[in-house]
Formats: sequence, C-alpha cells, structure tokens
Amino acid sequence: MRLGALVFVLAAYVGSALGQVSYSIPEEMAKGSVVGNVALDLGVDVKRLLSGKARIYATRDGEEYIELSRERGVILVKERIDREGLCRQTTPCALHLQVILENPMEFYSITVEIRDVNDNAPAFEKAEMEFRISESAVPGAKFVLQRAVDRDVGINDLQSYALKPSDNFALKLYNKADGNKNVEMVLQKPLDREKEERLSLVLTAVDGGEPQMSGTMQIHITVLDANDNAPVFTQPEYKATITEGSPKGTIVATVKASDADQGYNSKVTYSITNTLDDVRDMFEVGEESGEVRVIGSIDYEKARRFQINLLASDNGGLTDSCKLIVDVEDVNDNKPDINIMSKTNVLSEDAEPYTAVTMIHIEDIDSGENGKVNCFINANIPFVIETSTDNFFTLVTDSDLDRERSSEYNISITCCDEGVPSLSSSVTLTLHISDVNDNAPVFERSSYEAYIVENNTPGLSIFTVKATDADWNQNARVSYILEDSSVNGVPVSSYVSVSADSGVIHAVRSFDYEHIKDFHLCVKAQDGGSPPLSSNVTVKIIIQDQNDNAPQVLYPVQTSSSVVAEMVPRSADVGYLVTKVVAVDVDSGQNAWLSYKLQKATDRALFEVGLQNGEIRTIRQVTDKDAVKQRLTVVVEDNGQPSRSATVNVNVAVADSFPEVLSEFTDFTHDKEYNDNLTFYLVLALAVVSFLFITCLVVIISVKIYRWRQSRILYHSSLPVIPYYPPRYSDTLGTGTLQHVYNYEVCRTTDSRKSDCKFGRAGSQNVLIMDPSCTGTMQRIQNEKNILDEPDSPVEVS
Repeated sequence: MRLGALVFVLAAYVGSALGQVSYSIPEEMAKGSVVGNVALDLGVDVKRLLSGKARIYATRDGEEYIELSRERGVILVKERIDREGLCRQTTPCALHLQVILENPMEFYSITVEIRDVNDNAPAFEKAEMEFRISESAVPGAKFVLQRAVDRDVGINDLQSYALKPSDNFALKLYNKADGNKNVEMVLQKPLDREKEERLSLVLTAVDGGEPQMSGTMQIHITVLDANDNAPVFTQPEYKATITEGSPKGTIVATVKASDADQGYNSKVTYSITNTLDDVRDMFEVGEESGEVRVIGSIDYEKARRFQINLLASDNGGLTDSCKLIVDVEDVNDNKPDINIMSKTNVLSEDAEPYTAVTMIHIEDIDSGENGKVNCFINANIPFVIETSTDNFFTLVTDSDLDRERSSEYNISITCCDEGVPSLSSSVTLTLHISDVNDNAPVFERSSYEAYIVENNTPGLSIFTVKATDADWNQNARVSYILEDSSVNGVPVSSYVSVSADSGVIHAVRSFDYEHIKDFHLCVKAQDGGSPPLSSNVTVKIIIQDQNDNAPQVLYPVQTSSSVVAEMVPRSADVGYLVTKVVAVDVDSGQNAWLSYKLQKATDRALFEVGLQNGEIRTIRQVTDKDAVKQRLTVVVEDNGQPSRSATVNVNVAVADSFPEVLSEFTDFTHDKEYNDNLTFYLVLALAVVSFLFITCLVVIISVKIYRWRQSRILYHSSLPVIPYYPPRYSDTLGTGTLQHVYNYEVCRTTDSRKSDCKFGRAGSQNVLIMDPSCTGTMQRIQNEKNILDEPDSPVEVS
C-alpha cells in the first residue's frame, strides 16, 4: 500500500479547464487518503465551500468511494476502491463527480481515474483439463486449451503461457480480432499409446505486473486409438441480433460443425467455453442441436454485445472452435430518472427575473432516441426550465413575483424521452414566496362621515376607520395615527383621538352644536414594514343638534321699568292684528321649530295666537263691554324631544284714546314691586335734572305755553299706531321664527329699568309705553310724542 501511495504521488495528474478538474489515483488506496485539493485546483476559496454548503454529487457510485472535506478543501477516499469490481475490463476506469455549491448555485465537474494495481493473479476456470487424443493424431494437430483470465488490465494483465513438459506438445498463441489470445496445444510428434497411455502436463499463465504473478492448470491426456478427423464449423464466426427483454427460450442462432469420421468418432457435441464473464448465465447451446437459446434476462443497459465462444468436440477428443457475436437492440424500457441536485424552498417576491430556483440532473440509461430527454413544467406560472448542459436543467423565474397574487407554487416538472412509446417521470416542487412590504394600507372608503350628538360624554366612541394591507405578517400590521391639523385655530387632537390598534375615533371633549357644527380630520394608516408604507383618509365629524336651548322671546320685550301695551281700537274687526310674538331658538332642525299657544288671557274669547307665526288677532268684534286692560300669556314651545318652552306676557289696551288707557294702565305699574335702589336713584336723578332744567327757564310763560300745547295734543288728537320691533327683528315670513343669519346684540343691566334702549322709527301699529313714575303727567306724554316724531331719535326710558 505504501508503494501504491508513492506511485500516486509521483504520477497523479491534475488538470482544470472551464470548471473541470481531473485526478488519477491507484486502486486500493487507504480510506481517508487525499485525492486532490479541489479548492486550489478549482480556484475556489475554502470559505466559499463552507458558505455554499459544498457537497459531492455523482450519478453512479462516486459518492460511495469519494467524499469532500469542506474545511480542508480536498477530496478524500471514502471507501477502498477495487478497480476490477468497479469497471471490470473497461479502460480507462474513472469516477465522474460534481461539486455543488449554493447561494449562488454553482457546480464543477471532477473526474477521478482509477489506475490498475497488479493485485490479481491469472486464473483458470478449472484446475484440471482432460483430453482424449487418438494415437493416430498427426503432428500439427491442435488442441484448444482453456484460457486463463487476469482481472487486471494493461501491463498487469495476462502476458504469456508456458507448457511443461514439452516433449510431445508445444504451445501456440495467436491474437484474435477482439484482442483476446487463444491458446492451443500443438502436437509435435505422434503419440504412442503403447509407450505412454496417459500424459500429465502443467500449463502456466504469467502476467506482466510488478511483482509478477501466475496461475496453473493441470492437463491430463488420455491416448486413444485412431480418430484422425476433427470437427469443423461451417464458419469461424457467427453473428446474431436480439432485442433486450426477449423471453427465455428464444433461439438466438444455430451453429453447425461436421466431422469426416464415421461412426462413434463422428458424433459432435457443442459447448460454450466462456469462463469469467456471464455469458453462460445468459445463453445455452444445445449439446447436439447447436441451437443457442436465451436463458437469462437480456438488458441492453448492462450489456450491449455478447461474444459466445463455442466448442465442437467429437468422441475422439478432436475439437474445433468458433465464436457467436450477439448484438442487443435497445428497447425503451427505462423512464428518465430525475435527481434534485439543489433546490430553494423559499423565494422572496422581489427576486429578479431568471433567478435560479432548482437544479436537476436527468438520466435515462436507454440509448439513442430512447435516451434523449425533454423537460417541461406546468403552464401559467412565472417559471421556466432551461438546459444548462447535457442532462442538466435549471428552473428559473421568468417574470416578477407577487406574493399577494400567489404565495405558494406547486411546480410539476415532467421529463419525457423520445422513445416509442415515450416514457416519462415527474416530480412536484413546492416553492413558498416570502413577503416584501410593497403594498400600502388601503381604507375601505375614500372618505368617511361620522355623526355625534352634542353634549356627548368625553371619551365616547364616535366612529371606526378600517384599512387593510395586502401584505403578510408584520408588513400587514396596520397602525392608525391622527394627523396634525387645526379646527378653528385649535389642534384637532383636543377634539378627538384615534386608537392606534383599532382605528376607533374617540371624542376628547363634549361638543356644542351651537359653537361648532362639523369639522374635518385626517387619519393616517401605516403598516409595520421597513420602510413603512402609509395612506391617508379624511373623516368629517358632523355634530348633531340636541334640544338643549329653550326658545328666546325677542318681542315683546319684557321690562320692569315701563309697561308696553298694544292698543286695540274698539272698532277693530274680527281678525284684527294686535301684535306679533317674535321668538328664536338657537337649536336647529325640528328642535328650532316653534309653536305659539295662548296660555292665559283676561278674555280668551277675544284673542287667539297663530300656532306657527305668533300673531295675536281678535277672534270676534270688540264691544264696549270688553275691559280696557287685557293681559295675555303666550307660551312658545319648540319641537324637540323633550320640548322646551318660554312664556311672554302681552298687555293689550282696548280703547280709542290715551286718557282712557292711562287711567286703566296705572294699575299695571302698581302691581309690581320695585325694590332696587338703583331705580330709586335714577328716578331721583331725573327729578333733580328736571328741576334744574325748569329753574333755568326764566320765562314761566313759555313753560305754561308748552304745557298748554301738550294738553291740546292729548285731548284733540289721537296718537298714531306705532309698531314696535327690535332692530332687525321684523319677520316678513309670518312664521314667528327668525332666520339664523341675523345677529342679535342687546346690552342690558341686571334690571330692565336700569337699561337704555334705542329703537328705530315706529311702524304702522300703535304701541303705548307707560312710565310708572309719571302716570298722569301730560308733560311726559308730550315728550314721548315728540321723540317718536323725530327720525332716528333715541327714546330714553327710566
């Protein structure tokens, strides 16, 4: 073994070109012996072997004998290699291997030639051989001897024979066309049965190895009496063709030999003389008929040609030989064998086109068209199979992948040969597509509207926005974020908040419809990918009104400093418009729909109130019996649930002149209590000012004339009807409800008697204002008349 290793070191040949390397080693090397440094010879870093998970792949028995050491970058002998058991007589004997690397996928071809070592001696099939030779045999008669077989090849194969003793016989060797050597024993001088009836010879076969080895066979010769004609075949070589898989008993060919002798010595028998090969396990010859028949299983892939050595012998021991060449025709009886060399189970959806997924090797041991293989995959998938080299195929992507369209592919690879009928094999590969964050969250709608009733509880859930992400796992995890914005100059976050996980929008404060009716906010949906993707949606929050405000009466104005009375002449007809109650409700919708009802009245049969417009009209003819002083209480209700209301008192004077009205309405002021000190001081200040003013008037006569004029106006003229509406509060629609576009601004003190009110010019309806501090003074009445007659003059009520 040491000598073999030395021969390996001295004679190993390494060559590499285009990813290929070859080595030559002797057989019988010890387990673990180094075959070659593939890392150095292939120009591949050892680290690449480790990271690429390098491994040996062989189509036959290479993996049984050769192994790869990734750490050292060398290939080693895995098991003892017997060249004769591996290749028999085939030369050269070589193992064809591939080194496979992954990430990226690469492979290199390695050829390891196994050199022969002279470890087999020539051997004969039989240790002894007997001949029956007639003494009449003439010199030159030939006797075919059994050949020795040496399992070694080349110089180590059988080289020569030697026959001892050589008194009567000599050896003759001659080469046949197939490269084999026939051995014949040639009679040198006639035999004499009387002198020597039995002869014993030793045939020695010697090989050319170092050291030289040999084998022997004993030849026993029985000298017979006169048989001087040997059998002769009709032709030295026969040829036949047989199809593989032929059934047992099939006749391959028939050989024929004739013997010129007669009688017992002319009877010819046939036999097969093949020794170490398996011919006699596959064929037999009829001993008397010469028919060669099939007795074994004919497999083209195991043997494509058989050489049958036939021997014809007569009873006298004379023989002749021939050979029968049987060619085997291939039949398509083997399916393509699919071997997965390397594969990827998970592929990212952003993989580039033509990314290698799987590498396979296809082997069909049939020949010709029967061994040609084509592979294809199932349709409508983004993959294609390409041929790398002979019988090597690579599955690659041919378009972009989208995990959201298909997260898994079952790829069926089918390989068919071109035989008739065609045979096929298939394998299914499962490939999972891993997710990439390439889809932004998508809201269910482009915009949302949400409603909430005012006066809500802070923290109340208003609405839920929902976004979905077509990605998977963390890339599809959606978080909701309230975008920064402002509502009326206030950050939107002080109005609402958004739950990051659920998308629920909560109210942060209680809303008041009368201050804000709606507002917009922007919600961002962001996934958990890296980098994250997002999308926005606008949500409009609409505040719904609640009936939380009672109606407000704008007219008639309720004051405590003076009495406002509506005058109705006694000549008024049915349906006479006395006045109109004007009220508003700051709520909206049906909560602001107002209705007017007469709650109390001095005479309910005299007046009625319009349900919708608040107009107070007479419902019968006014008579002299009707009291001058009429008090009506009107209730204003909204249409909310529950409804809210307000009341207003309306004083009505049924009279045709002021003196009548003054005498009656004096009682109105006495019914009220004035306990406010401010009112007293105002009255006192007014008296002082009046006193100083009168004092300043030196001319008493002018004062008397002034009073006389006032008296005449009172007794000889009737006051015009003065309509009274607060500024901008006239209702032209007759509904009793003001439009919301009007703005109302009223400045008042804590008591109405302390207020200064400015009114515009009077309308067409009579209004009577009574001052409780000057109930019978004509001077006061005349002042009021003058003020009302002057345009745009303010009226001061104290």
